Amino acid sequence: MSTARSTVRKVGVVGWGAIGRIVGTALADGRVDGAELVCVVDNRPLGDAAPAPQVPFEEALELCDLIVEAAGQGVVREWGERVLASGTDLLIASSGAMTDEELAKRLLAAGPGRVYFTGGAVGGLDLLQAARSLGPLDEVRLTTTKLPSTLEQPWMDEELIARMRTATGPVEVMAGTAREVPAKFPKSTNVAASVALAVGDLDAVRVRVVADPEAHHTRHLIEASGAHGAYRFEVAHLPDPGNPATSQVVPYAVLRGLAALAGRTGQIL
Repeated sequence: MSTARSTVRKVGVVGWGAIGRIVGTALADGRVDGAELVCVVDNRPLGDAAPAPQVPFEEALELCDLIVEAAGQGVVREWGERVLASGTDLLIASSGAMTDEELAKRLLAAGPGRVYFTGGAVGGLDLLQAARSLGPLDEVRLTTTKLPSTLEQPWMDEELIARMRTATGPVEVMAGTAREVPAKFPKSTNVAASVALAVGDLDAVRVRVVADPEAHHTRHLIEASGAHGAYRFEVAHLPDPGNPATSQVVPYAVLRGLAALAGRTGQIL
């Protein structure tokens, strides 16, 4: 004898930008079985643009049992622990915040709410996480290639900016570990942190960031190897037209995660 699942996840979306708008609209339209949008949090007055009441963060914690962060790493740092301590679950899109190891430890230890992450613009993280259970991966490399304009940062010197703006082909902008690179590109390299979460070691993931004026698609290449196998995943996405620093697919990855948390049958876990 089976019983129908009756619990509906009450969801609040934090951030009404390129990711939050798509996620919130899909929830409001009833396109995620078992989940409903009950509120939106944003630091700008949204008026009729939001399909659910806009409320302060504190009120969202009282209304929701699941918060979707789609507003940037700063929100994770400021509110992550408070969300979880309130008993509300948290789905994080800005996984780059987890390169702060102290923050990561606090979030993973916090509760009774549970913290989840979306793979965002890349796939294969589930397999890397499974492979890591067999033993450490010897080598993990990520190469991210984007349009130069999406990679410019305040810390860059004039020479690097000039090279990027006048490039006729690929230019390496930075190379380092998954601990170092996301801190320098807080809106563009959440993928590096997501790969590190899957592998379980920030310093094991070597990252290259490449600017390419011909990068009409954002590209991520993951290469990993260990004693038990070798893995290679490559994706190419169209950038979001409203926010070229992120890929169009990212909000749909968030929606897939929401569907899994809401208990939708048929999900690949």
